[in-house]
Amino acid sequence: MNKRFNFDKEKQKDFDYLIGTDEAGRGPGAGPVFAAAVCFSSYNNDLIKKLEFLNDSKQLTEKRREELFEIIINNSVYSINQGSVEQIEKLNILRTSLLTIKKSCCEVIGQLQSDKVLVLVDGNKKIPDFVYHQEFIIKGDVKSAAVAAASIIAKVSRDRFMKELDKEFPLYCWAENKGYMTKSHLAAVDKYGLTKWHRRKFFEKHFERSKQLSLL
Repeated sequence: MNKRFNFDKEKQKDFDYLIGTDEAGRGPGAGPVFAAAVCFSSYNNDLIKKLEFLNDSKQLTEKRREELFEIIINNSVYSINQGSVEQIEKLNILRTSLLTIKKSCCEVIGQLQSDKVLVLVDGNKKIPDFVYHQEFIIKGDVKSAAVAAASIIAKVSRDRFMKELDKEFPLYCWAENKGYMTKSHLAAVDKYGLTKWHRRKFFEKHFERSKQLSLL
């Protein structure tokens, strides 16, 4: 059995269900953050075989992520939500990420016939004001099948979203950089300014540095 499924089965032994959750898009300077929660209701051999390439989404090719995305959503109880740019600007990216994770987890729990669940949260922070059992797992997307699955569907969903935004805002090349603050993205911001999809606070240091350089 895939070691990630073994990890989940061991964690789940005192609970009816295990839910893995992760987010995508904490680092970019544009676009919402996406958070997913995934629960595999069974660990049959057919599913494990289909997900033999399951891994941290960042370690997979885009093609592989897309393939796994379809398998995951067709074989799990899942939820995907967005934390808006407005929320990120108001609350900060960490709090927005955790609140979006919380929403996805609650939606999955609502679909299950038991609230005796354990939620595994990727990283080193717990979901605030959460009434269900939870545990943060550092590098959870490497250790847990459910967390890895959540990382994949969150990333694929966000990447698809940014590709659609790119059609409306082609000057920023979001289909390629997914909103990350690459050299070309920063150059486009300097030339064309910020859009409603940019996280303005993320660019404060960039603009301050540009201002300092212009004074030299």
